[in-house]
Amino acid sequence: MMKSEIIVFSEVSLKISETNIIENLNFSISSGDFIYLIGKTGSGKSSIIRSIFCDIPIQSGNCVIDGIDIDKIKKNQIPFLRRKIGIIFQDFKLLSDRSIYKNLEFVLKATEWKDKLKIDERINKVLNQVGMIDIKDRFPHQLSGGEQQRVSIARAILNKPDLILADEPTGNLDPATSKEIMNLLIDINNEGSTVFMATHDYDMISNFPKKTLRLEDGKLFELSKKT
Repeated sequence: MMKSEIIVFSEVSLKISETNIIENLNFSISSGDFIYLIGKTGSGKSSIIRSIFCDIPIQSGNCVIDGIDIDKIKKNQIPFLRRKIGIIFQDFKLLSDRSIYKNLEFVLKATEWKDKLKIDERINKVLNQVGMIDIKDRFPHQLSGGEQQRVSIARAILNKPDLILADEPTGNLDPATSKEIMNLLIDINNEGSTVFMATHDYDMISNFPKKTLRLEDGKLFELSKKT
């Protein structure tokens, strides 16, 4: 059975800065894939990731994400697109003024979960999945970087998204913790979510080989997967 395409960029141009524009981006990612996006700092990796969840606009071209044409998307449709996407950031972006449980509850309530029992059940399930059930009453500042990233992964999978976007998810972590986070992402991918990960961690790519796209001088190249 052929896999459907969950990300399609056709002749897409993105504005990275006043002096830097990426033009003619053409690539597609199939449902269930795990794909790395690599490139130098400032090359536009994060801009590609951010364009997928409509954090920066498409300048020109056509971009379809999980069946939604985002170069034509209306502002009031963006929250519905984002519910289909889980996002993991390098700097975690947890809310510092509330517990881990309340961080996750906030996301579910914002996406129209209303049943308190179902909310509790879902939060406990994802925290169990990432090995963080015992810290749900702690605040982010009481956790290590690796623990915070595990929580941010739990947050990303709360709504069982089709697509996980990870922007340098191991960038602030030591090698051993990075390996744990990668194993978690691979487990999530094996359960069916597509993972698109921007990174400059070449050791990680060597240890966990997957299809890799390199962004260089405004152009994308597919690299051979080393096994």
